[in-house]
Amino acid sequence: MEYDVLEAQLVRDFAVWLRFRDGTTGEVDLRDALRGPVFEPLHDPEYFKLFRVDPECDTLVWPNGADIAPESLYARAKRAT
Repeated sequence: MEYDVLEAQLVRDFAVWLRFRDGTTGEVDLRDALRGPVFEPLHDPEYFKLFRVDPECDTLVWPNGADIAPESLYARAKRAT
């Protein structure tokens, strides 16, 4: 899908630069997206840094099982540009 995340790099605290399958790139601040029990550990900037791009679901994931839907990341990146 066009909104699959291919690459992600930490910019600062809770901001991540993303590159999507369709070539779209953008920086997104995810601080306000970290709501709910599964996201509680991500409020710690050191834990937040542990994200990676999962090649199976093509989005950001964390060791505790948290992830953010790639469609949401794509929409945030498009709004930011």
